[in-house]
Amino acid sequence: MTAESTVRRLSADDAKVVAGVLARAFDDDPVWQWIIPEADGRVRRLALVFELITRKVHQPRGGCELAGRGPAEIEAAALWDPPGEWKVPLSAQLGQLVPLARAFGLRLPAALRALGAIERLHPTEPHWYLAVLGTDPDAQGNGLGGSLLRSRLERCDAERLPAYLESSKESNVPYYEQFGFRVTDRFVPPGGCPPVWRMWRPQG
Repeated sequence: MTAESTVRRLSADDAKVVAGVLARAFDDDPVWQWIIPEADGRVRRLALVFELITRKVHQPRGGCELAGRGPAEIEAAALWDPPGEWKVPLSAQLGQLVPLARAFGLRLPAALRALGAIERLHPTEPHWYLAVLGTDPDAQGNGLGGSLLRSRLERCDAERLPAYLESSKESNVPYYEQFGFRVTDRFVPPGGCPPVWRMWRPQG
């Protein structure tokens, strides 16, 4: 952890602010741009998605953290799922269809096909899953993402557990490699979705 950053556990009260941070962070992401091609309103619609998955999926599992350049700042977030808890139950998926339809509009079927194809390749070996890592563009370059990665990866090493992620930006691959992740394959989801790089970090 850098001296300038503070990492703490994400609570339900943080979800709305975290959603805004992640929406701005992923506004230029190739996969999210493919799902929501209209630049006007993309951040607002992404915020709906990230608030939903933060509140309903990741935060209740207890592995999510946020960071900022001070104890009261929320400028970056990492949504981690503990070993064996990365799947979204069918009941939860059905409950998310209406809010996802508001965010994705007519792109919902294409988005579900692509995201479902990515999920089907998810490793079955017990591991920590980094579902989302993002830093507000105004705060990038201050080591916040690195602080969040080190915080969880230190626990992975202590528990002798691997970690897994999917990077939807090729330019981020070398960044994750600095933390011990290695590309297992480059996967192109169906329907014209941009590729994702599946990355695995062996147990420490």
